[in-house]
Amino acid sequence: MEAEDHKIEWLEFDLLLEHPRVLNKVFLRHGGTSKNEFSTLNASTTVGDHPDCVKANRELMKNLIQVDKILFANQVHKSDILKVSSKDNNLPPADVIYTLDKNLGLAVTHADCQAAIVYEPNIDLIGVIHAGWKGLVEGIYEKALNIFVNKEGAKTEDMIVCISPSLGPDHAEFVHYKEEFPEKFWDFQVKDNYFDLKAIAKKQMMDLGVVEENIEISDICTYCDANDYFSHRRDKKCGRHATIVGLLP
Repeated sequence: MEAEDHKIEWLEFDLLLEHPRVLNKVFLRHGGTSKNEFSTLNASTTVGDHPDCVKANRELMKNLIQVDKILFANQVHKSDILKVSSKDNNLPPADVIYTLDKNLGLAVTHADCQAAIVYEPNIDLIGVIHAGWKGLVEGIYEKALNIFVNKEGAKTEDMIVCISPSLGPDHAEFVHYKEEFPEKFWDFQVKDNYFDLKAIAKKQMMDLGVVEENIEISDICTYCDANDYFSHRRDKKCGRHATIVGLLP
């Protein structure tokens, strides 16, 4: 299938420019084959888009990442963590996938949720984390980084963490936050019922020992920019972006 007239667009993280072996892209919504509310570069198979469009879109992205294979996480808004390899195909449910393999792309899909790339240069570990507000509540960052440390020998002080565009504080409304959020989140309320989820993520990372200079969080709000970004909060039915990371030998 042919792509739309406008070209595929993506973001890359400044912190990872210092590590040219790390291939990373956060794809915007342009340049794909999907139609209507999924227009045009929808990466998700679970939102109602035509499977052929999603397959074509993922192939377009793979060609730009230039890895042998891309594995997409089977996300369920929980905090399961899965180590994967180039031999894997259909993955069990997990909102975090990581690997020590080279030439293997790891991907999560997202619209408003945070997509985080983690790179630990000493052991060449890469991972992607899908963190919605439920994941933040469940401590998904803490669980993932603890596994990287305790099972793989990573060091949090050497980790680089980059987080995609996501829901900004002006649109992160939680009217039932006293039932949904632990009390330690309440300090991140920027006005009545609105919360800075990005600041929560940064605090969680730094509490785990990630150095502030090694954290890059996009200040782009997905809700605010309908031209470039899907937003479930804004549109309800919509496509999903892909954030992908891979590591060259």
